[in-house]
Amino acid sequence: MTRTPRSVRPRTRTRTPHSGPGPDPGLDPGSARLDLYAVGAGVLLVTAAVLIGRHIQRGSHTLFVDWPPLLASWGPHVGPGTPAAIVLAVACTAYGPAAADRLPWRGLLAAVWGPATAWILSLALVDGWGRGVAGRLTTRHEYLRVVDRFHDIPAALRGFDGHILLDAPDNWPAHVAGHPPAATLTFVLLDRIGLGGGGWAGLWCVTVGATACVAVLVAVRALAGEELARRAAPFLVVAPAAVWMGTSADAYFAAVAAWSVTLLVLAVTARSARRSTGWAAGSGLLFGLTCYLSYGLTLFAVVGAAVLLPVRRRVRERPGPLLLPLLAGLAVVPALFTLAGFDWWEAYRLLVTRYRQGAGGVRPYGYWVWANLACTVLVVGPASAAGLGRAGAVLLRHPRAVLTAPGAPDRPGAAARLALLAASVFLALLAADLSGMSKAETERIWLPFALWLLPVCAFLPRPRAWLAVQAVLALLLNHLLRTGW
Repeated sequence: MTRTPRSVRPRTRTRTPHSGPGPDPGLDPGSARLDLYAVGAGVLLVTAAVLIGRHIQRGSHTLFVDWPPLLASWGPHVGPGTPAAIVLAVACTAYGPAAADRLPWRGLLAAVWGPATAWILSLALVDGWGRGVAGRLTTRHEYLRVVDRFHDIPAALRGFDGHILLDAPDNWPAHVAGHPPAATLTFVLLDRIGLGGGGWAGLWCVTVGATACVAVLVAVRALAGEELARRAAPFLVVAPAAVWMGTSADAYFAAVAAWSVTLLVLAVTARSARRSTGWAAGSGLLFGLTCYLSYGLTLFAVVGAAVLLPVRRRVRERPGPLLLPLLAGLAVVPALFTLAGFDWWEAYRLLVTRYRQGAGGVRPYGYWVWANLACTVLVVGPASAAGLGRAGAVLLRHPRAVLTAPGAPDRPGAAARLALLAASVFLALLAADLSGMSKAETERIWLPFALWLLPVCAFLPRPRAWLAVQAVLALLLNHLLRTGW
């Protein structure tokens, strides 16, 4: 008996969601009507936000945005990035699903990060290098305006709280005051290593921010299997969210938050206690940093809880490999900032006062509490609205499947875990919305959450048609409006 040499044996790819019997609950063709309802609801919500917002703004000027519900103004234009953006949109729509299906997994990760970076950058360059990239983080509200005030970093941290309020001496610009100091320190450190100025800061946000797409993809594969991850990949690349990721510091925040969740997912699904411990410690470390980049991103704890839910029994019985290193990692960044003299809780208390001193105290809660959701529809696109409808249907059909552990050959369980992930993100967004601390500008502020809603597009049939809709929406938004970010 002769044995085929290993080098010439055909390679096969195992895809977890297809290993079980029965139809995929997320791809049920009978859900087409549900897609129509979900997209229609999103369109109505956006339309109402535009029309009612314009009426309020004309009458009382209390929204402080020129093209509600977005911080933007009407201004059709083209720019240097237009040709590249169109080519990328067409290529990703035409070839994205097939490439996502055929590429080896590591190649797919690179193929997601590269085009996602190019897509973000090309959309930013529609406004030109100066306005679209280099000048975004140098305006009077942004972080780079205070880099020179951090020549003595320990002293700046100890006195940080004293410059938050509007009536404080040398008060911080809006974005510096509105975030913990790790956000500003990032750009200070870039300046210290010779990467100062708006151009480098903008490229940092674009290139690092695009890795969030890779992080989300890795997490989806570990939680819900490779098949659903591959179906989601093109939607993570050609996302309307890219309009605001170039060049907003929130894109960078999104990447840190995304990798904190992904490392937690890897810890939960690791096959050895050693790997689980390492991933958990890394997740805690990044989540601690996330909380010192943006106060509102503490709500990612809701997403983390959803990740832990299917393995809750294992965590309760054996907390050592997962829970203890997670908490240890989580303590590192808060401990460092506290020892340096920064008081997170006091700073947040002062921020609430500062928020009410400015536009946040004037903008009507009754409008923004639902118009914020209209912003989210524009950020994630109609395909995500349809995917969320299908995710809700999956949870209703298979409520107990969310409790099955990742890695089990169970297609309803895989779909349910992905749906649960999206539901936890939506719950975190609702908490942020109801808090009243996110009135307007959520197309930027909620970017870290919005990226986690995109994978539900994996539930949709005919991906090319949906990708085309997503790409066209992004191109229209970027070419018809002059956005504030």
